[in-house]
Amino acid sequence: MILALEGCTFSGEEGWVARRDLEGSARLELVSGVVQLHPQDAMVEAMLRGWRAQQIARGLQVHTIEPRERLMRRFIEFTKEYPWTWLPGNVEDWTLWMTSEKHLAPATIRGYQTDLRLFSEYLCDARYGWAAACEEQFGIGKHPVPICHEWNTIVHLNDYEGDPEARPFTRGQLQRFLDYADEQVERAVRAKRKGALAAYRDATLFKVM
Repeated sequence: MILALEGCTFSGEEGWVARRDLEGSARLELVSGVVQLHPQDAMVEAMLRGWRAQQIARGLQVHTIEPRERLMRRFIEFTKEYPWTWLPGNVEDWTLWMTSEKHLAPATIRGYQTDLRLFSEYLCDARYGWAAACEEQFGIGKHPVPICHEWNTIVHLNDYEGDPEARPFTRGQLQRFLDYADEQVERAVRAKRKGALAAYRDATLFKVM
């Protein structure tokens, strides 16, 4: 036997069990009984508000949340589609545009894809109710689906992905550099040059750094 009271349910086997909507759920973000002039735009804004609430509940800071929200708005603008009509192909087109037109670094693109994946997973999580809300509002089959997969996103393969000319030294390269600095000290001492002290100072500073 299951009975319902405001905010909780009763099961004959489990007793009273509290039922509370998660922060960021559709039930908390959508205004019931109100006819929206632009229901698609209202749904998007509710989704973004919900995602913000969900991230705040997880302890994330505003300086992390706000850039993510701006990125989602740019993705919506790029695709000219709503989140409940996004498909994996939209991610592929977006990635190609960032690579060939914007010339963004792989690490930057992967970071953007990660944020998009998080938003997509949030919308597809049944606990938040966005899929059901979209189908209720826009019809059967109109709901968010996972769009970021291994085959359409950049995988982190290397420890360093920046410009090779600006990457940090490897351990072997660093050791050779410090050995060279020590050699400059020995060479100045053997030549009885005044630069020995300066070379020793530089070598010491490099080692400390």
